[in-house]
Order: sequence, then structure tokens, then C-alpha cells
Amino acid sequence: MGSPYPDAMPESVQPQVAIGDDEIFDAHVGGKLAVALSAPLDTQRALSIAYTPGVAQVSRAIAADRTLAARYTWSNRLVAVVSDGSAVLGLGDIGPEASLPVMEGKCALFQAYGGLNAIPIVLDTKDPDEIVETLVRLRPTFGAVNLEDIAAPRCFEIERRVIEALDCPVMHDDQHGTAIVVLAAMMGASKLLGRDMSSLRAVVSGAGAAGVACTNLLLTMGLSDITVLDSRGILHTGRDDMNGVKVDLARRTNPDGLTGGLIEALEGADVFLGLSGGVVPEELIATMAPGGIVFALSNPDPEIHPEVAAKYAAVVATGRSDYPNQINNVLAFPGVFRGALDAGARRITEKMMVAAAEAIFSVVSDDLAVDRIVPSPLDARVGEAVAAAVAIAADTSV
Repeated sequence: MGSPYPDAMPESVQPQVAIGDDEIFDAHVGGKLAVALSAPLDTQRALSIAYTPGVAQVSRAIAADRTLAARYTWSNRLVAVVSDGSAVLGLGDIGPEASLPVMEGKCALFQAYGGLNAIPIVLDTKDPDEIVETLVRLRPTFGAVNLEDIAAPRCFEIERRVIEALDCPVMHDDQHGTAIVVLAAMMGASKLLGRDMSSLRAVVSGAGAAGVACTNLLLTMGLSDITVLDSRGILHTGRDDMNGVKVDLARRTNPDGLTGGLIEALEGADVFLGLSGGVVPEELIATMAPGGIVFALSNPDPEIHPEVAAKYAAVVATGRSDYPNQINNVLAFPGVFRGALDAGARRITEKMMVAAAEAIFSVVSDDLAVDRIVPSPLDARVGEAVAAAVAIAADTSV
């Protein structure tokens, strides 16, 4: 199969300027976060109002009516970014200390793109009971929980139990943030190529947190022909080596009953969605249907290099910021939490996630290009659009 491009590698998949190690480490010295005052404390009067004796009046009022904490503290707009460090980026189980720079960065993104305060909480435990109990005890401190970089399958149980235990928005971003942006990107790629998304045959490589959530959301949106693979091959109902989550997924995917691995899955496929951290050989991408879509999203090393994938696919996206079409969760989570908090929602529902994806897509829907199927993470319109759409879609009764 030949390249859809007539000449040299298109500019749309060429890398941006590299960043040196010294610049990266220098930017992290002392961390990336600081607590800022909402009002100056530069007079005796200001000090007396903000702290003793004035603060006592506010504390007494909250003691008498605990709902006042939402108005007179930052808790109602504070997001806890929580991780056990067991599945950080593409680095794996690196522990809570090593995960902290990532959690700090996540909090910085909440502020920059959602206008929300956030605090990183890294836990020195992988026990679901201890994680849930810790967040229950900390509940008065925050207004929402962003679970982050927790390995599958524990992440599914932990998210479910935290949602059940708390009366505030909770979302595991590695699952649902990824799924929201992938759905938005699929909307963009499908419209650009003049394809009905529901007619595409998709292959999802990776049955962890992101793979499961992406598959579920794509199924919801009508993309029914999806084949999912884990490290042992295609998920199908004849396998006896799968956990409960994969068994359930196998029942709802792979309508052709395929068995084997990537060779069998990718032949003639329209879409490759990489969420595995593995490597996909060029010759297998070459067996996909013409004019295909390749989302190689593992970070920092995509399953196939975007310049190689572009020899065969019409649209290529990665999770990296140094290539175009970055499928970056920052397009979703700041606005999702902002919208949920604005609406006073206690849950983040599937309807809210679909609304978020549609809002992301709407920002570029009239200006699509092969290197622009989703907005730039730096596009200031995205957070506001997502927040507004999510707030409208929110059901405050659940």
C-alpha cells in the first residue's frame, strides 16, 4: 500500500523543537506549585480579618451550618489529584514519590485551563480499602477527586468504591479523560475523511484503564466493530485467562470472533488505537484499509512512530506534545471538573462525558485539517466550552 501523500513526509507529522534535559530539570526545581493568597495580608486589619480574631466568626458559623464551608473556604472548588504511583504515564509502577511531579503538573493544568485549585495527594499504599478510607476521611478538605495513574484492574474497583463513598464528583482521568478526548478526535477524523464513525472497524491495543474506557465510550457512540487486544492477544469469549473486566469486554466486542494477535486484528482495519505501551511493526500498519486512522497514544514512546504511520494512514495522532494532533487529557479534565462543580453535580456521568467530547470537537469542527482533528491544548476556548457543556448535561439528582 502506498502513502496517501505524494511527496516528502508531510509537515503535519514532523516533530517540533526538542527540549533539553537541563531545561526540563531546571523547571522542576522546588516543584511546580505554590499557594497564592486570594487577598493581601499587608496590614494589621487584614491579618485580623483573615486570621484571629476574625476567622473565629467564620468557623463558628460553619460549625453551626456545615454547608457554609462551600462559601467561606476553598473546599468546594478544590480538586484532590490522587495517585498511588502504580501506573504513571508509560513509566509503570514508580511509586508515590516519583509520581509527585506528575501530580503537581496535573494540578497546575487544573489551574491554567480550568481555573480550579487542585492539590496533589500521593499515597504510600496500593490497598483499595486504605485508599478509599483515606479519601473518605479527607472529604471535608476538597470538592472533587481526580484519580490518577492507578494500575488496572485495581483502578476500576477503586473508582467505583470512591464514587459510592463520596458525595462529590470523582473521575479516574486515565480512563475517562482519555476516552473523552479519543472520542472527540474520532469525531474530527471521521468528519475530515467523510466517514460515518459507526461504520469504522477499530482495533484497540491495550485492555487496561484507558483501553477499557475508550472502548466503552466508542461503543456507546455506535462504533460497534471493535477488536480489543491485551498482551496475550485478542479478547474473545473462548479465552480462559482474562479477569472479569476483560471477560465483560470480550462479550461486547469482536463481533467477527477473531482470535490471534495484531496480525489478525489489523488486517483491513480502519482505525488503530494504541494504548498499550507496546510496539506495532510498520508492516502490520501497512495491512490496514486505505485512508485509515492511527492513534498511537502511549507516552512517551508511541506504539509506532508518527512519521512511519503517516506512510499508510490518512490521519495520525499521538499523545506527545511535540507532534500535531496531540490526544491530551488536558483538553477534557479541567473543563469536566469545572462544569461538574459549576452545576453542583455529585457524579460525573456518561452523558457529561459525551457532552465534553462534543464540545472539544465543536472548537475545530469548522476548521478541520489532517493536522488539526482536535484543538491545541493551549486553545483557551476549550476549557470554557467543555465546562459549559458538562454543566448543561449534568444531572444534579444523582
